[in-house]
Amino acid sequence: MQEIPVTAPLRSADIFVFRAPIENPVRTSFGIMHDRPAVLLRVEDADGMFGWGEAWCNFPSCGAEHRGRLLQTAVVPAALGMAWETPGQLVQAVTRKLHILRLQADEPGPMDQTLACLDIALWDLAARRAGAPLHALLGDAAMTAMPAYASGINHPGVAETIARTREEGFRAFKVKIGFGREQDDENISTALQSLRPGETLATDVNQAWDLPQALEALPRMRQHPLLWIEEPLACDRPAEEWARIAAVSSIPLAAGENIRGWDAFDRVLAAGDIRVIQPDIGKWGGLTGCRCVARAAPAAGLRYCPHYLGGGIGLLASAHLLAAVGGDGMLEVDCNPNPLRTLLASPFPPMKDGRFVLSDAPGLGVVPDMSAVEKLATFHARCR
Repeated sequence: MQEIPVTAPLRSADIFVFRAPIENPVRTSFGIMHDRPAVLLRVEDADGMFGWGEAWCNFPSCGAEHRGRLLQTAVVPAALGMAWETPGQLVQAVTRKLHILRLQADEPGPMDQTLACLDIALWDLAARRAGAPLHALLGDAAMTAMPAYASGINHPGVAETIARTREEGFRAFKVKIGFGREQDDENISTALQSLRPGETLATDVNQAWDLPQALEALPRMRQHPLLWIEEPLACDRPAEEWARIAAVSSIPLAAGENIRGWDAFDRVLAAGDIRVIQPDIGKWGGLTGCRCVARAAPAAGLRYCPHYLGGGIGLLASAHLLAAVGGDGMLEVDCNPNPLRTLLASPFPPMKDGRFVLSDAPGLGVVPDMSAVEKLATFHARCR
């Protein structure tokens, strides 16, 4: 693992919010996305080195602009001019500065997401300064061609989406459920019938079931050869409920995108009922926090598969963290139309025979194509 180079204080930052129109809404059991948003942060230090970060901002529908303003008015001003040695050190210092504001606003989620965005940008900057790919600063595994799966498959068009993403290079897929027994059974059956030999399928409930529904559904799903069943309960349900459904499921349970904080992850890892651990670097912890979880999961005999559903910068950062820690994890790649996935990460990495392939370029290895996304911007602020 390469050491983080000597750094300089941040002197400026640019915050961008983008919204890309889409023809077909993205449907989940809890809400619908009518466009694709992204919140990006570009930081620059006193020596002119730069780095890019991204914050989770999918829900509520007005959330992207709010997070952009939060970066502009609170997080970035607290970070500018401060000396730092590691990304985590600076983010912790900013977190301490904003402690009372966090309590007063009572917005732990948006605060965590904007701090995660800053953390990602600092890691990208540090790696570019080092002249090394980001994964080289995050760990030693260098798994630069990693298994990936096409995520977000939903009705209508389950079979058509699997066929399309197969042509794009995917060999693993995840279908959404949580819409009621009849629709769920149709989604799973259609997806499984669409698979070719060697291809695999996971499912995502998106927290739609309560305990009785999960206890009814999970034994019934034993007949299906599934990689995992994701978020069969709401993330705030007691550990006892997760233990009960794990006991009746022969298929591994997955969760993590809505778990926030190391203490919460530590409890999940210790319990072992959730076998596939899925922290989201844009929702909590950034690369610093999620790297701790990513390392701890395999040590506990669990599988680390990062969650991500946003623009290209966050996806690349997730890929670099998975590349750094290695193991048997898979990278989540949203398969729904989203120009911000590729235009915000240029040159976008290829998929080859089911694997997402990173380059050896410094940092994230990509930068946004700002000329191509300029017309999609809804907000831009510069802080000095």
